[in-house]
Amino acid sequence: MAQDFLEGLAAAQAGDYETALQEWRPLAEQGNASAQLNLGLMYENGNGVMQDYAEAVNWYRLAAEQGIAQAQFNLGLMYDNGRGVLQDYAEAVNWYRLAAEERHAQAQFNLGLMYDNGRGVLQNDAEAVNWYRLAAEQEHAQAQFNLGNRYANGEGVIQDDAEVAYWYLR
Repeated sequence: MAQDFLEGLAAAQAGDYETALQEWRPLAEQGNASAQLNLGLMYENGNGVMQDYAEAVNWYRLAAEQGIAQAQFNLGLMYDNGRGVLQDYAEAVNWYRLAAEERHAQAQFNLGLMYDNGRGVLQNDAEAVNWYRLAAEQEHAQAQFNLGNRYANGEGVIQDDAEVAYWYLR
């Protein structure tokens, strides 16, 4: 079974999405989370299939429910942007949080944005700082910048010029 997945991966990397689809679909239907994630990507991007956000959501959800952080993040994005589902910031937050708890840096950053802007959650500067910091510690450049801004403006943290310089320089 792993061999079929790797054959699909090699085909997709070579731009042969038809072969990738042939290798991955049976695996995905049997519950292979990596194949489900990759089918979701194919449908989201229209690689070898007609672009279909709703179908992408279906495959992402199957992989996300098995704990695949990238699928959880992608599903959060679909809800955040209303692609293939009704836009639902609270649902986006739920999926971002699951991925963020698995140390997915972009999910941590996006969760920080949700708290920063009060989308799907009550606006909370301290929570925004918490999630930005986790992403920033993983070298997420935009999170480092946002964290520097937080220290510059004393939002959710005590204003601290040394912290401003530290995060801006990173």
